[in-house]
Amino acid sequence: MPEMTQKEKTARNIDWRLVHDRIETARLALEYGSIRNKEEEREILKVRARTLSQEQKPEEIDTGYIEVVEFNLAYEQYAIESLYVREVYQMKELTPVPGTPSFVPGIINVRGQILSIIDIKQFFDLPEKGLTDLNKVIIIHDNTMEFGILADAVLGTRHIMFSEIQQSLPGLTGIRAQYLKGVTKEHLIILDAEALLSDKNIIVHEGAN
Repeated sequence: MPEMTQKEKTARNIDWRLVHDRIETARLALEYGSIRNKEEEREILKVRARTLSQEQKPEEIDTGYIEVVEFNLAYEQYAIESLYVREVYQMKELTPVPGTPSFVPGIINVRGQILSIIDIKQFFDLPEKGLTDLNKVIIIHDNTMEFGILADAVLGTRHIMFSEIQQSLPGLTGIRAQYLKGVTKEHLIILDAEALLSDKNIIVHEGAN
């Protein structure tokens, strides 16, 4: 690799932010130095204030969005933040574990890792609606907990604006509402992954011997 010239070394060590600040300071000094009276100064400040207010119109501010993994469960559409989704797994074999709650149908082996599986239809006490597959597993995790959620079908990821999410849905009460992040106008139910992962009532530490 050829050795840098002195000019290149100097350019590399320049603090360009400091240079920019100095140029801006000089520009303002020249501008204000040409002001002849206080009335002209006030007019310049008014123009700048109007410009800044136009640049920060509320409707132009990005309100943000979340990315979710959308899935079907008992013929309803659900979603969970992709931030908490490790992977989607095609369930091949489920091993029941005696002594676990009814909403923990068993455990699976994912490349040598044993994970508990949660049936949120049972956990939310949802009514059974005909035959469903429940052959997909959405593995969710945070820094302390990790388990799988059963799903009939995983539809993919999508972005949802915060402004599109209602914080509550009339008639939705009880245990189901406690784990609800919001509902969209399309009736997409967004689950609160953080609440699920931190719930002490979900027993996910059982393992196979």
